[in-house]
Amino acid sequence: MLFYNNLLSIFISDAMTNFFMKRLLTSLTVIGACLAITACTGVPLRSVPKLMQLNQQLMDTNPAEIMVALQVDARMVPPVGAVPLLHLKVAPREVGAFDLIDKKLPLQLAVASISTQGLDAPGGGRRWLIYSLPAASQAELKQIQTFIKTARASQQPKGGSLSVGVEQDSLIVRDPALSNTRWETWLQTALREGFYEVWSGTPAQLLKLAADARK
Repeated sequence: MLFYNNLLSIFISDAMTNFFMKRLLTSLTVIGACLAITACTGVPLRSVPKLMQLNQQLMDTNPAEIMVALQVDARMVPPVGAVPLLHLKVAPREVGAFDLIDKKLPLQLAVASISTQGLDAPGGGRRWLIYSLPAASQAELKQIQTFIKTARASQQPKGGSLSVGVEQDSLIVRDPALSNTRWETWLQTALREGFYEVWSGTPAQLLKLAADARK
């Protein structure tokens, strides 16, 4: 989310949560395209507190309210069939403690050139690409939410982690004329909270971040 792959990791057991929070306070880690908020360009500082709460928000939210909005140059038309993916990975701390869950949930598209969903009008020559979870993806996310909540309630001693992010590099049109145009990524996890900006830059920068994340 933005981010090639990973926003934050949250841990199932209390012991693992304490370990993660200690590490988070030390480095303000944002895993994926941006390895650390303190060193990451494009992540607004005002969004950092919300990103740090993202783990719990995603566990409690209604999947139907999750949306990713991209403000891009109006000439930016994503390749046919290209959609961002909500990437969810639940991994045990110890191999074999439970089965690994690794899901990439496709989102569905709506396009707007005016103010919508609480987002300001994008301005001349720009538009919003707004993505939400279709019914099948919502159902899969609900299953993962239930799994995490059940694991926490049972206080599994071995623990594990949930990694969350949004893959969006497949949407980029590789046109030199657009490579340095502004790209903004906004996220909504709950309707009552609305959208907030989580990354801004250019398509060229986003492709570089995606490439770096895969190394």
